Amino acid sequence: MITLRSVLPSYTVRGAFFGMLCLAGLLPAGTSKAQPVPVKIQADAAGAHLQRSGTNLFINGAGGDGSQTLLKELGGNSIRTWGAENAGKILDDAHKLGITVTLGIWLGHKEHGFDYSNADQVAAQYEEARKVILKYKDHPALLMWSIGNEEEGDGNNAAVWSAVNNIAALAKKLDTNHPTMTVVAEIGANKVKNINRLCPDIDIIGINSYGGGPTLAKRYVAAGGVKPYVVTEFGPAGVWEIARNGFDTAEELSSTAKAAAYLATYSNSIQNQPLCLGSYAFAWGWKQEATATWFGLLLPDGSRLGATDVLSKFWTGAPPKYLCPTLNSLKLAGANEVDPGVAIHADLDAVSPSGEALKTTWILQADSQNLNSNGDTQAAPPTYPAAITRSDARSADIKMPATPGIYRLFAYLRDAHGGAAVANVPIHVKGNMAAAVVAKGSAKKAKLPYAVLAKAEGAKAVYVPSGFMGNTGAIKVVANSPEAPHSGKSCMQVRFDANDGWGGVVWQDPANDWGDLPGGLDLTGASKLTFWARGEKGGEKVTFICGLLKSDKPYHDTALTKLEDVSLAKEWTQYTIDLKGRDLSRIKTGFAWTLASHGSPVMFYLDDIVFE
Repeated sequence: MITLRSVLPSYTVRGAFFGMLCLAGLLPAGTSKAQPVPVKIQADAAGAHLQRSGTNLFINGAGGDGSQTLLKELGGNSIRTWGAENAGKILDDAHKLGITVTLGIWLGHKEHGFDYSNADQVAAQYEEARKVILKYKDHPALLMWSIGNEEEGDGNNAAVWSAVNNIAALAKKLDTNHPTMTVVAEIGANKVKNINRLCPDIDIIGINSYGGGPTLAKRYVAAGGVKPYVVTEFGPAGVWEIARNGFDTAEELSSTAKAAAYLATYSNSIQNQPLCLGSYAFAWGWKQEATATWFGLLLPDGSRLGATDVLSKFWTGAPPKYLCPTLNSLKLAGANEVDPGVAIHADLDAVSPSGEALKTTWILQADSQNLNSNGDTQAAPPTYPAAITRSDARSADIKMPATPGIYRLFAYLRDAHGGAAVANVPIHVKGNMAAAVVAKGSAKKAKLPYAVLAKAEGAKAVYVPSGFMGNTGAIKVVANSPEAPHSGKSCMQVRFDANDGWGGVVWQDPANDWGDLPGGLDLTGASKLTFWARGEKGGEKVTFICGLLKSDKPYHDTALTKLEDVSLAKEWTQYTIDLKGRDLSRIKTGFAWTLASHGSPVMFYLDDIVFE
């Protein structure tokens, strides 16, 4: 498995149906109604080509939610989405800029609870695809349909390919102007063979390839590839492709070294390949996955990293006027395994191509406990600003935290022209985590009953619903909804606006902490956690949890328990998590919910969550 991109919060799109904009007079000047631009696949002696309105188009694109204007300025001509949630605005914005959109139709994944042998799920998915196709088929920015992303597993489930081809056939029936594509995670096993023989209505194979990118073109032909292909995601080797170091974490390449990886894939598997129709680099934007910088062509402030220089040169034939800084190395003066509280020194070797001074920001951050998240956006681990005791553009002194664990020291360089570079080095603070927790003391004693949702005037709850999980972009929480509360004037409304995948929210103390910092409550004496819930329609299945931080974290929950797959009633119903006999001396995560979508969005309500 490579990635699951449609779960990215920042990689969804927003807006309204293009046709409705026509009626409202909100289209770009000179456009009276939606006019599709025909796109066809043509072949000649040189290979396969996309023709858009009769003109050859080679896809120079990227996927993500970074600035479309910047993409255009650097020579990009297309963007890719993984799903079609609120696709109108992204299509409209692209059309104004004169770039195209490969629009995703998200398909279910087994690991998120989708069963391709379940007729109801497959039928609901087919119907959702039909609605998307009808809604956006005439938009002038649409380039092609991308049916699914890495839903294939090992590629040997014929039911998956049947569902994919049925939607492709539907797209061809409803829309004669745009080709169809399905996207796979690499091309191992029989994926190419099975698409060739089971998906006749798929015109193009999209391939997500990272470490194997430079050899993809040769491997595709060797696997029996005859259909045109698009490299739908590429970049540096993924965290799943990197060997762990001596303290079991992955060493990350600098942004300068990653630029070389983009260069190798483009040179060998995209440029001048007879079957290749172009590519979408990943990720046009920024994402917390494995680390804060593993994937991303831009920083959160929009600064460009070195790989954008590489792409721009391929796209336009010339590099940008101002190149990004070159980061040669980030090194520690001593070992990368140290005792708690030790002072260390780091040196940075970097060059500004423009010759101007560089500004460096130093950040110490806890390492992720889950480096391979299968593409899910992760919560950002805590940072330790007080640990940076001295810094300048080229070096820094750091006093490591007293808590054992793995940390990363990041150096972010920026120039005056929007260019940037970044590198990090992992550091292991030695020691026994459990012993460190004992030395820090226990959690605060709570007075029972204790309300997780503070509704009284002036009341403030310790636990904060800050730990968003899974497809975080699909989660919408209204903390004080007036929609028929169980008690008082408000309740909590929760929406999961996705047709597939999973999501969840954890009530944490402190906020955004996943067990690396002290906190939580001593709830000794409580025998149960009660809460009221209701579904918008009834039948919504939700799992409710008390305590989910395991003992591998320095500050973990001392009890873990849950109610699994609760089928909610449409009316308010009280539910109870039994806590009798549990060690409640430190509950860091006082409440949580998770759910898996099964073909349609979910809405439910919570109220009166109380430890008793």
